[in-house]
Amino acid sequence: MALATFGAGCFWGVEYFFKKVTGVIDCTCGYMGGKDQFTRYEDVKKGISGHAEVVLVEYNADIVSFEELLNIFWQNHNPTTLNQQGGDIGSQYRSTIFFHDKQQKLTAESSKLALIKSQKWGVRPIVTEIVPCQQFHRAEEYHQDYLAKNDLPSCHISY
Repeated sequence: MALATFGAGCFWGVEYFFKKVTGVIDCTCGYMGGKDQFTRYEDVKKGISGHAEVVLVEYNADIVSFEELLNIFWQNHNPTTLNQQGGDIGSQYRSTIFFHDKQQKLTAESSKLALIKSQKWGVRPIVTEIVPCQQFHRAEEYHQDYLAKNDLPSCHISY
């Protein structure tokens, strides 16, 4: 199994659209990219920990490629809004790809460049960070499968 980590706004929606992908084994909501060794939702939500809300995706690379996961990532959020997705504002909602190895870094950079060249977003710059994977903090249990547990639709809009 392989791992990928994405931040694209509220992790509930990110988890929702990745869980629908054939070849994705599991998704875990959590936090990454902050300054603290330990964090909790209250600190992340206030924007004081520096963490992004992310989803750790465990997938079978024989069924779905990292490149295919990147395509889903790009299609389900706005990568041109700095520290914001819809009504969610703050660095915890930033668009980010945390790469797990050199190949993921190269693939993510190539994918971002292809998106820029496509001019899908016009002249607006793609602000998505591509940074090394850091310590993952699993979010509190009530965040896991939140939309399914509460029979809610995804809050993300496909682009």
